[in-house]
Amino acid sequence: MILDKKADIYRATGRRKRAIARVRLARGEGKIAINGRELKDFCAHESFARAINAPLAVAELEGQIDLDIKVIGGGTAGQGIAIAHGIARSLEKMNAELRKPLKKAGHIRRDPRKKERKKPGQPGARKKFQFSKR
Repeated sequence: MILDKKADIYRATGRRKRAIARVRLARGEGKIAINGRELKDFCAHESFARAINAPLAVAELEGQIDLDIKVIGGGTAGQGIAIAHGIARSLEKMNAELRKPLKKAGHIRRDPRKKERKKPGQPGARKKFQFSKR
């Protein structure tokens, strides 16, 4: 999908766990392209499509915004939430008055939780080897 260079384009980055989504937003017909594929082809499960459309639903702009999204890293759940975060941030750049409803719905805040690293001498991040007295 190629966006018109004359139109106002708003860019933002969304993140979740290891996933990073670069979002380009412009007024249009409601086309959503993720890594060159349509939304229905990209999302394996309907819940991810709902998560991606949630910021647009809060802003009441479904079907009025064209999105060109590039997402890398992470799994499907992390990518879906990273895309939603990027959409919310680009909507805020487009119209500053949308910040309050988007923030109230929880779309502006980045979820900081990440996978904890494995510690040396242990089988996992928190798991310990079984203690044996004898």
